[in-house]
This record gives sequence, structure tokens and C-alpha cells, in this order.
Amino acid sequence: MGQMPFRQIHLDFHTSGKIPGVGSKFSKEQFQNALKKGHVNSITIFAKCHHGWLYYKNGVSEPHPSMENDLLEEMLEACKEINVKTQIYISAGLDEITAMKHPEWLYRNEDQSTRWVKDFAQAGFHEFCMNTPYLDYLVSQVKEVTNRFDTEGIFLDIVGKRKCYCNTCINQLIAEGKDPRDEEAVMDLGERVFLNYLKTINEAVHNIKPEMKVFHNGGNIPRGRRDLYGHFTHFELESLPTGGWGYDHFPLSARYVQGLGKDFLGMTGKFHGTWGEFGGFKHPNALRYEAAINLANGAKMSVGDQMHPEAFLDEVTYSLVGEAYKEIEQKEEWCDDVTNIADIGLLTKDYYKAAQEGHDYVDNAESGAVRILLEGNYLFDVIDKEEDFNKYKVIILPDVVLINSKLQEKLDNFIAQGGKVLATGKSGLDIDQKEFLLDFGVKYEGNNTYKPDYFIPSFNYHGLGSTAFVMYSDGIKISLNGGEVLGEREDSYFNRDLLHFCSHRHTPNEPNKRSPGMVKGKAGIYIAWNIFDDYATKASLILKDTIKVALDELLGENKTLITTLQEQGITTIQHQEKLGRYINHLLYATPVKRGEGVEVIEDIVPIYNVKCQLHIKEKIKKVYLAPQMIDIPFSQNGEKLSYEVDKIECHQMVVLSYS
Repeated sequence: MGQMPFRQIHLDFHTSGKIPGVGSKFSKEQFQNALKKGHVNSITIFAKCHHGWLYYKNGVSEPHPSMENDLLEEMLEACKEINVKTQIYISAGLDEITAMKHPEWLYRNEDQSTRWVKDFAQAGFHEFCMNTPYLDYLVSQVKEVTNRFDTEGIFLDIVGKRKCYCNTCINQLIAEGKDPRDEEAVMDLGERVFLNYLKTINEAVHNIKPEMKVFHNGGNIPRGRRDLYGHFTHFELESLPTGGWGYDHFPLSARYVQGLGKDFLGMTGKFHGTWGEFGGFKHPNALRYEAAINLANGAKMSVGDQMHPEAFLDEVTYSLVGEAYKEIEQKEEWCDDVTNIADIGLLTKDYYKAAQEGHDYVDNAESGAVRILLEGNYLFDVIDKEEDFNKYKVIILPDVVLINSKLQEKLDNFIAQGGKVLATGKSGLDIDQKEFLLDFGVKYEGNNTYKPDYFIPSFNYHGLGSTAFVMYSDGIKISLNGGEVLGEREDSYFNRDLLHFCSHRHTPNEPNKRSPGMVKGKAGIYIAWNIFDDYATKASLILKDTIKVALDELLGENKTLITTLQEQGITTIQHQEKLGRYINHLLYATPVKRGEGVEVIEDIVPIYNVKCQLHIKEKIKKVYLAPQMIDIPFSQNGEKLSYEVDKIECHQMVVLSYS
């Protein structure tokens, strides 16, 4: 870790062959001045775009037809002169020139339509199957770039596991004695094809330059696939909040990836929307906030841009980027080589079973869980089944995590060591969904047939008391088996249908016809609804309050951080062990939805007098604000440390030095 630059640009240049004068306005001075204005210290530059054109001369395939200069060479030279590191971009999965010449190499859906656009009658790109001779063609381009240009790494785009029905894949399955109508057989071949692609490309690069960085971008890092991670030298988490990912996606991805021990960055965009948007800009405060989220989660940062075909960098873009990057530049020394401090491990479900998913936006259960953990100011990691559970005080099984024998053994060991589990919905059941494999003090009785049903908690709702709160999500029927009831269920009188309906929306609860709904047992707490999915889709506050009550009960006095930071704030604690200090990141901004669901950040409203109390074993010698280098008062009584931050405007780091 600690090797990647903090302030990167990802420069797209997907340029039609019908556009004249490509590269004609390139100016080394203008290019350099824009990067300086943006406080940029690394850039990913295009060698080959989605259209299939090369942006250098005398290559193994065709250069852009209207490009007269050697654009890639000139940009690399310009970067070298001002000490900006470079990485080369190659569109791997898309190459429209070759698609027109070799449609037999394209990925095919089961109905033989193509991927991205379904045929050649529509405008757009067509994706290639890496099980065809296209892979050899791609390797020749990769080898040429690796040999010819002196850069830090190669970024290969639009790749991943695919469920392909092209002639090559179908014929291979038949030759292997398998049935191409068997989806599992097709998915298995897709897995083997992707692994072969990874190995082939990495060997092509590292046989020439062993230290070259290589990243394969498929829109997400597949959680739970540690067998794949050795093929990536680092991670780049594509996550454009306004481009469909939303502001929940990056924290979820980062809280998983940081624990894998590789350097990584978060990739957002300067666009109001997403890739390919010329003339679209987000507010500078949005980029400032996204920069802060990256630093708070142990990540470096990359901002996506798309250069004009005439090859000048837009001045407004780099003024916009500079507003965020000048702040990162001031903060880097407290943000490199860090590990996250977490009380809670949020266990991800088995991922990457969908063979042809591209951008991994956010699963509802995990999205709802992350949102509640952020709003509740909990310290957490997102983990897979290979993680060391004993690092955490509480493991969350969100909604749909079924338990096999291997997972049960890990959880039993975790519980025996004093850990606690919070499970919701079907989580905690065996693979066949017949019984709970952890002792939550309940017995499984099947799916609840009433929807919606109602929750009557034993705790007060914001001090107002308790009542019957509607639960829209799927519920599980349970009976008590030695546990302590923390909340009850009431079913509705009947489900709404043709012959039974009441009022405008749904049937009310049938009073005093109750059964357990939230129970504490020896293993932890079980809540009998898909509560995280419900929060992601409905955002009812009782759902969040219920989870907060459960987590606070399970964490008890062992909670590392207690703070008065408001619910729309975000807080993390990163540890710079080599420098003997913790960094408490405190962020505050409020994304709002505009237009058709686009999350926008415009105003940054300061907040004041945020109190923090940490449970920390080291004797703290100094507490100060960074990068301002202002000492602030603190008190420490045993392992309890307290301080107050007078003002937070977007992002404030508090450094706790014990060295």
C-alpha cells in the first residue's frame, strides 16, 4: 500500500472516425497548465478507444483516420516533463472497427442478440467474447503498448465473467459433452474464459515489464472472489454517484476493498451524469465531498473526464477538479498507508453468481445496511466469508445470508470468543431454510403469510412511546425458544385482494394477536423481517431505530466511537500504525434528489460543536485538527478519550497521536 498517487484523472477519448481534426488542437502547454490547475499528479491516457482506434502511429491496428500527430506520445511526454505519472487505457471488451469485420467474435445472448446494443441496426458498441480469436488480437495490442511506452500501468476496460452463447462457446460446450442449454454449464465456461483472459493478459504484460500495474475494469470488484484478486495489482472502484451508482455505492465497495490489503482508489466523474457526457459538470462542492469520502475510507481518488476530439482539456473541468484536489494535496500525509478501525463486520452475500452483470450498483439489503451504519455513526467493514470474524465485536447477516457448514463453524467460533450476531429476515437459516443454525432463542415457523404486517417494539420511538409500525418487507414467522423478546409482531386482519381490502393501501393490524418479532438469544439478536431491504426502498425511520437499538445492545460498553455528529454525517477512524496515530474523519453534506432521481450535492452547510468519545487503549499525547495543525483540548480517563470539534465544513480530520 501507499504507492498509488492520490490525485488521478481518468481521461476518456471515445471518438468516432467521422469526426475531423482529431488531436489538431493539442498543445503541450495547455495540457500541462490544465493538469497543474487541477492539482493532478497521475493520469490514465487512452491508447485505444471503444471505437477501436489507436491514438498513436504505426501500431498493430489502425490509428484514428483524422489524427495527424502522435497524440499518445505527445501527452506522455507532456506528463513526464511536469512529473505527472501515467497509466495507459485500452478498451478491451469493445472495439467497433473489429466488430464490423468479425461479428463472429462478439458476445451473444441466448437469443443471439449482442451485448451493449442488441444488433447492428442501433447506434452503439458491441462487446467481444474473450473465448474467440479476438483475445489474441487484444494481446497483440497490449504487448505493443507495454513494449513501446514508459508508463506506470495499463487499465483494461469492459471485462468480466460473461454468460455467452456465441458459436465458439456453444461449440466448446458440445465438444466437452455439455449441454449449451444448461445455464450452469454456460456460466462455468464463462468463469473459465474470464480466468484465461486474466492470466493471458497479465502474462503478456509481466513477461515484458514485471513491475507494471494492471487493472481489469468490469464496473465492480466482485465481493467474495478472493481467487481473482491476485490478477489485479491494485483496485479502482468505479462509482459515479450521479451516474446510477448513488452515494451509497462507494462506501460499501471501499469498506470491503480496504480489507484486502491492496492499494485502491475511488473513481468518480466530473460529469453531472455519467460517462460520455460532454458539457456536463457537477458542483465543486460535490467533488469536494466525494474526495473527502475517498480519504475517509482509505482510498486515493480518480476523476473521470472526456477530452474534446481536438485534444484540448476543458479549463472549467480542471478548475472544478482543482477545488477538490488542492484539499486532498493538503491532507495526503494523514491518509496514506492506513487501516480501518471497525466494530462491526457486515457480511456480504455470495457475489458474482450473475454471470453477465456489468456495473454493480447496490444490492438493496447491503445498501440499506450501509446507509443505517453510516447514519448511525457505526464503525464497520464489509466482509466476505474468508475474513477473520474475530476482528469484530458484531457480525451482521443482512436479510438473505443463509448458513452452510463452513460458515456455521466460523460463526460458532466467533460467538464462543464473545462475538455477537445480528441477523434479519432469512439470515441465520440453513441452506435448505428449515431451521436456524445459531441460537437466537427462536424457532423457525416459515414465511409469514401476511404482508404487510406490524412491529411493536419494546423501546420508545424517539421518546414518544411504542405502537404498531408497518413493515412492508417479507417477514419470517418465529416462535420463542428461550430468548428475550425485544419486540412483537401483529398481523393484519387479512391480505389485500379482490374480495378483501380496506382503505386506500393496506389492511390495519389486528390488535393483541401477537407473536415474537425481535428476540435476543445467546448468539445475538434476530429481527424477523428483511429490514435492510425495507430501509433501502422505503426508508421508514422505525427500521433504522430498530437496528440501532439492536447494535447498541450487542456492542454495549465496547463501542469504539460515540459522537453527536448528525445522521447525514459520516465518520470513520483510520489507523496510521507506522506513524503512531489515529485519524478520525468527520464529514457532513446532504445529497438531494433532483430531476429523475439524480443525487446532487450543492450546498455545504457547516455544523458545529460535534462531541466525540473514543474507546482507545493507547495513551494519547496530542489531539489536533489536520491539515490546519491546530491543537484541540481533550481528556482521557483510562481507555475513554473525549474531545469536541468546534466546526466541520464538509470534512475535518482529527489526529490522535500516541507516538
